[in-house]
Amino acid sequence: MDNKEYTFKGTVMNGFLMLFVNISVLILALASIVYSIILLDDSNGAEGGWLLGGSILLIAINIIMWFGLMMLEPNEANVTTWFGKYSGTFSETGFYWICPFYGTKKVSLRARNLDAEPIKVNDKTGNPVMIGLVLVWKLKDTYKALFEVDSQTMASNPNTVGSDTKGLMNALENFVRVQSDAALRQVAGQYAYDDEDSKDNEPTLRSSADEINEQLEQKLDERLALAGIEVVEARINYLAYAPEIAAVMLRRQQASAIITAREKIVEGAVSMVKMALDKLSNDNIVDLDDDKKAAMVSNLLVVLCGDDSAQPVVNTGTLNH
Repeated sequence: MDNKEYTFKGTVMNGFLMLFVNISVLILALASIVYSIILLDDSNGAEGGWLLGGSILLIAINIIMWFGLMMLEPNEANVTTWFGKYSGTFSETGFYWICPFYGTKKVSLRARNLDAEPIKVNDKTGNPVMIGLVLVWKLKDTYKALFEVDSQTMASNPNTVGSDTKGLMNALENFVRVQSDAALRQVAGQYAYDDEDSKDNEPTLRSSADEINEQLEQKLDERLALAGIEVVEARINYLAYAPEIAAVMLRRQQASAIITAREKIVEGAVSMVKMALDKLSNDNIVDLDDDKKAAMVSNLLVVLCGDDSAQPVVNTGTLNH
């Protein structure tokens, strides 16, 4: 989308100067009213009436002029409109005065956090998982934020939008929250939860965090660009199986861990048995036939692979019968 935002090009004056001018004009108008009343008392009705009318008009103009004063802090901006037509965005930090007939809406350009509550989604294999994200975002295009999305209806209190910066930003945060939910569901549905559910070493939600976060940022950028919002960072901060299958999946993971551990134990036991047989043979400690070797291998494997401690049995006989 094209960037429709541009800098305000209307007349801007120093706020302190206009504050001094407004106070001076107000004092002058009040003094004129007092003087006109004196003239009226001195039977100078015509002159006093004209002076009184002019003073009242001057006070009315002075009151209107006060509404042109505005103060902006760093990373704040005022979006101006001229009787409904966009007139630019003013973002200079300081105290200024512009024509009070310009409509202004103050917005914040500061970074904001969104810690989304975990939601239930189905991964690529159909397993229900709980997944949550943390998002850092900020307003980049004020025109899109105010005129491309209906922030008025998104606000919890629509009457505050336009006059209250907090109300407008909360409305935009609601928009970000909804779009983040949709993007998170879309990304999570493209990947399996872990390696046991994936095929051909495909990336998963657990093992490919960087890739998932990159995909999430891309989807969020596409969705939030409509509102002129820039995604600074988006990361998954919570991932777990849904409660209804968590116990079953935990048992599966435990079984997988036990099988892996048993494979390592058996591999080590076979290596130790081979080393023992080679040592006995090379050092000519004892001459074992195939039956004795088989019995020894069986006993050693039972001892090395068993969960319980071995109970030694002393054989007082001989090897040869």
